Amino acid sequence: MTAPQSDSPTDEQLLEKLGYRQELARRMSAFSNFAISFSIICILAGGITSFHLGLASVGGASVGIGWPLVTLFALVVAATMGQVASAFPTAGGLYHWASILGGRGWGWATAWFNLGGLVMVAAAINSGTYHFAFDSLGLPKSFTTQVLFLTGITAIQAILNHRGIRVTTILTDFSGYWILVISMLLTVSLFAWAPGWDWNRLVTFTNLSGLPSGEELSPVVPANESLLWLFAFSLMLPAYTLTGYDASAHVSEETRNAERSVPRGIVQSVLISGIAGWIMLIAIMLAIPDLRDAANQGSGAVVWTLRNVLPQPLALGLLLAIILAQYLCGLATITSASRMTYAFARDGGLPASRWLATVSPIRKTPGPAIWTVAIAIIAFTLYTPVYDTIALVCTIFLYVSYVLPTALGFLAHGKRWNHFGPWNLGRWYRPLAGIAVLGCGGLIVLGMQPPNEKAGTTLAIAIGLLVLGWFGYARRHFPGPPVSLLKAEHESANPENRQL
Repeated sequence: MTAPQSDSPTDEQLLEKLGYRQELARRMSAFSNFAISFSIICILAGGITSFHLGLASVGGASVGIGWPLVTLFALVVAATMGQVASAFPTAGGLYHWASILGGRGWGWATAWFNLGGLVMVAAAINSGTYHFAFDSLGLPKSFTTQVLFLTGITAIQAILNHRGIRVTTILTDFSGYWILVISMLLTVSLFAWAPGWDWNRLVTFTNLSGLPSGEELSPVVPANESLLWLFAFSLMLPAYTLTGYDASAHVSEETRNAERSVPRGIVQSVLISGIAGWIMLIAIMLAIPDLRDAANQGSGAVVWTLRNVLPQPLALGLLLAIILAQYLCGLATITSASRMTYAFARDGGLPASRWLATVSPIRKTPGPAIWTVAIAIIAFTLYTPVYDTIALVCTIFLYVSYVLPTALGFLAHGKRWNHFGPWNLGRWYRPLAGIAVLGCGGLIVLGMQPPNEKAGTTLAIAIGLLVLGWFGYARRHFPGPPVSLLKAEHESANPENRQL
């Protein structure tokens, strides 16, 4: 099959069929679509700032065994997500899919979880950048410096997004190359200067829970004698890192040949991040002089390792390069979150929806959505300044938003859902969707375990508020996407097709 040319009206016609007119600038290539998800996954951000979650649980096995297992699972989720994205390539992605496949109520719930998860993942990325940057440069940290730093970098990220998708695309394209080059340099450097290559470390389960220890220090993982439980908890390292690939779907309306480019961008970003991240983290784990000493550094384990293993000029250069990658990761996340906000507001799902759905006629960007997301990011970091909690809460919210449309697609596939795009898993879709649903459920439960009970409390509060909001207001006033309305009209004309 020949792919349409970049100026083909196919994308606009498909968008019109889904009930929308082209408002955003469709300037992103297939590589740019891949690069934005690859930039948000960013193994130099989550893989490094969350490294201690794996190290301080079962040591080397968290990387040698845990990382590839979660990578395979993330590929399953990405593949099933890609099939739906190919059929319905719109901004808002997951929200529209849930609405189309299950009804506007499921879509409304998915939208809030996805939007909340995207805001929190951006907060986690910028918060992680703050801690990593200050640890790398040896600067004293305080609540005041954290507020000033996070406000400053978030504002700059919002300004760059506000200027237009062309500027953002250039930066995220650069970010894609930057991540690969710097992760490769980091890997080669650590292999070259490592004190030894103890490959058995990667398959050895070492109980490092309860570290760091001390009266004024909180352990990364509370002391626990169960290696099985600790290994399960260590899976949060790759689970948090390998998220955000829904960004390719959120910029569907800005991507050329979206029904093919978007699913490829989703899957390729996970595949390349999973492989490159595994190799890089293996190099870090093998280069650590002593695992227990590193675990005692808490979130500063990677900085401590580089400072102790590499020549100081090289270590400093790599640390500064990683900080830049983390900043660009936050920039891409604001792009994704603002498009989700715009799409949800376009259908009347948010307060002040008409304003939030406004697109600049000159820059072709949703300015109000961008700045609202930026303010929400700053506010959330003030509410929860602890990086680990932010990271786990956003992982839970994102995986909830991933699992809802996947579960609905599993139920609707071949029944209510018979329209598929070029990316089609065929008979493999339902088995893979079942694996994705079960795996997402397991990760959600793990993310709420001690010492992160606050994540479970946050999820319970969110569900309660959503139930109240839906039955108290949205059920009567939220129309949902246009395609859902058309489907409802079809169902009322054909009662046998009506779904519960």
